[in-house]
Amino acid sequence: MRVAHLSLADFRNYASAELALESGPNLLVGRNGQGKTNLVEAIAYFATLRSHRVTGDAALIRAGRDAAVARLKVAADERDVLLELQINRGAPNRAQVNRNAVRPREVTRWFSAIAFVPEDLSIVRGEPSGRRRFLDDALVSRHPVAAGALADYERVVRQRTALLKSARGGRAGGVEATLEVWDEQLVDFGTQILLARRELVRDMIGPLRTGYAALVGQDHGPALTLSESVREEGEGVSRETPDPKEDAAVSRETLAEQFRAALHRVRGRELERGVTLVGPHRDDLVLELNGLPVKGYASHGESWSFALAMKMALATILRDESPAGDPVIILDDVFAELDLRRRNSLMRAVSGFEQVIVTAAVEEDVPDGVDWHRVRIDGGRILGDAS
Repeated sequence: MRVAHLSLADFRNYASAELALESGPNLLVGRNGQGKTNLVEAIAYFATLRSHRVTGDAALIRAGRDAAVARLKVAADERDVLLELQINRGAPNRAQVNRNAVRPREVTRWFSAIAFVPEDLSIVRGEPSGRRRFLDDALVSRHPVAAGALADYERVVRQRTALLKSARGGRAGGVEATLEVWDEQLVDFGTQILLARRELVRDMIGPLRTGYAALVGQDHGPALTLSESVREEGEGVSRETPDPKEDAAVSRETLAEQFRAALHRVRGRELERGVTLVGPHRDDLVLELNGLPVKGYASHGESWSFALAMKMALATILRDESPAGDPVIILDDVFAELDLRRRNSLMRAVSGFEQVIVTAAVEEDVPDGVDWHRVRIDGGRILGDAS
């Protein structure tokens, strides 16, 4: 899979833009603040329907405009597909596939990309919400249908939490019966997400270890486990370190029962606090090196290597599973964060993918000996070959 062409209208700093890309390594080079990241942000948006830089879509629309339009021509499996997204400031977003209207989340079925960005360090060193976002974006990349379950789950959490808050205001009559209805929906969608996350973590462990060793040249025993509120709040559940293989083998019915038991256990606290206390929205991904948490113990270089190895592991899984070919690899100003050895190791690791798109402020930051298709970006203008 590769991006053949990107067209933008009123996206970020671009009134309009036309970017042609090639198979293999592509280099977008230009001083900071010229619009390089905006281009790869637009490309990556087609894979997850959200930006890695902001939580909402409004910032993607050029100042003074009501909508931004992005079109992506994707070459996959010996055919071209034209994807289009219209991001609206005051209305739902719209999408097309080959000029036919579809729901926006259908676009993710046609395009896959893994973006390595400076913000990835927050996956390792930041709050649990960043790790949950990584997991959920990975699920959508692996199983586009997961976008529906995630959206439905978030809707149920909002409505169930609103009901709990109303009970705190002294209107508890009838809340218990209504909560039972929301509980079943929470368990249904939440169990789907939990199982998909468990399978993802299980499958990432092998390529994570391989990728990390390739980056640092040493085996620091990188490990992933899930810290789940269902497990922590459920009765009769072992408090030992979870085994990802065993967790992924648990049946949906068994996990659903654990979910219901955990909800029953915390019902009093939920009514008292007005918060939904159990479910995927309360969970975390535990990252370890040499048996110690990465957060708080790992060096800056080790933390960066762990974050990059996680993205590499996901890219490997998608490449192995997708009938449409490799995901597009995006490296947004990442080489500037790495020493020379890690730069070369990362480039070797991604060079086997069908298309790699790299941004850099100066060419000295990118590895030598690569046959780049170069494009210069200057003040929101795409100037073509930078050689």
